[in-house]
Formats: sequence, C-alpha cells, structure tokens
Amino acid sequence: QVRVVESGGGLVQTGGSLRLSCTSSRSPFSIDYMAWYRQAPGKQREFLAGIDGTGTPNYKDSVKGRFTISRDNAKKTVNLQMNSLKPEDTARYYCVAKGVYWGQGTQVTVSS
Repeated sequence: QVRVVESGGGLVQTGGSLRLSCTSSRSPFSIDYMAWYRQAPGKQREFLAGIDGTGTPNYKDSVKGRFTISRDNAKKTVNLQMNSLKPEDTARYYCVAKGVYWGQGTQVTVSS
C-alpha cells in the first residue's frame, strides 16, 4: 500500500513563509512525477507545482516566483517552499505521487 504523507502546514502571518514536505513510500521514488495541489473551502482543487524525476519543475503561473518545489530522492521527499504568503493562499495542501497516490493534506492558514 502506497503512503503519501504531507507535513509542515500551520498558521503564518501575511508575508511569512512555510516549507511543506511530502514523503512517499513508492519505490523507486526517483522516477515518479510529484506534485502539489491545494484546495480552499468552496473551491476546486488546483495544481500548484510539479517536479519530474530529473528535477525539472513546473508551476502554476500565479505562484511562480513565490513557491519553489524541490525533491530529495534519497529521502523520498518533495518539498514546497512558500514565500510571501497571502491570505488567499489559505487552503489545504496536498501532495500526489504519479498523479495517482494522494496524501491526506496539510492545512495552511495565512492571517491578515
């Protein structure tokens, strides 16, 4: 059974930063495309950033320059560094492995 687990969410003030982490039990981890999504109350889940096995990232336009995705294949971890956070970034953030295996999410709340 594949396990994908997110961590690192929390409460932060506007302009602050958070670093989310996601671990996957899939093996080999290094070839999986990994991605981060988020879902705010009453809204659809939206793609934020993804990274392939070579480390090549891609981003939703609205988070480019503020969010950075990275991976550590040895630790089977993908991270999302989020800077200059805004209240509209408040959502539950999800990690997905290979577009199929979803974690339970981690809550990010940005106070104004």
